[in-house]
Amino acid sequence: MSRGQRTGSLGHPCVAKGTAGSEMDRHRSGVRLCDLSKKMIRRVTIMKRSAINDIIREADAFIRSFGYIMPPFAYWSPEEMKARQVDSSAIFTSRLGWDITDYGQEKFNELGLFLFTVRNGRYEDMKKGMGMLYAEKIMISRKDQLSPMHRHNIKAEDIINRGGGKLVLELFMHDRDGGIDPKAEVSVPVDGTIHRLPAGGLLKLDPGQSVTLLPGVWHAFWAEGKDVLIGEVSTVNDDLTDNVFREPIGRFSNIDEDVAPVHLLVADYEKWLG
Repeated sequence: MSRGQRTGSLGHPCVAKGTAGSEMDRHRSGVRLCDLSKKMIRRVTIMKRSAINDIIREADAFIRSFGYIMPPFAYWSPEEMKARQVDSSAIFTSRLGWDITDYGQEKFNELGLFLFTVRNGRYEDMKKGMGMLYAEKIMISRKDQLSPMHRHNIKAEDIINRGGGKLVLELFMHDRDGGIDPKAEVSVPVDGTIHRLPAGGLLKLDPGQSVTLLPGVWHAFWAEGKDVLIGEVSTVNDDLTDNVFREPIGRFSNIDEDVAPVHLLVADYEKWLG
């Protein structure tokens, strides 16, 4: 995947000023990415549509390089999306499609995530305990690109390293109030085998490995060594209400429409399709 204007220096938004060395070196020195992300949360800026178009093209090429084929609706133009609103309404109501976030910080290479929701059920079915209770995403975490500390109230998910570098997760259990428990041991299944870590411990997944995260498990993650293609298989997904971030940070990007969109993001549906 192309890095655009990325330089040899990491320039990570969650690295303390003057801190050098690899991600592992910084963690050995006691620097935690989730703690340092606090420095970013007050800077809310706008992501350009031209940059989003470039990210979509790069992501599509990266995904294809692993033999993963996107569904046909991924390549519909905005005009075709509008024309297919009636016969393909589930795409819009389930919020399937492209999703790119820089968490409102305009530093996508350092703080951000690419996602594509392939399928998604309905919370109404979850309440009934029957029906389409599952969801699937394909995601890309760029090398050293942080997805900040968060948890889910309802969603259980398997996070799968589909290829590339190592996927590193920083993990905490929740306390009685749902916040981070800084002392509790973390216990998570990795491909069916329980792994135990200290609070804030780092779990590294090689390509092919996966971890199951139940509701309430706090997690931040990033790619180490190379960009990582990530699969997510979960219960029904609702990015509007079921993402609880450690810090008050935006989930969706503000967009400067400097050019026309190649493809719509899920965050565009209401505005562009009414």
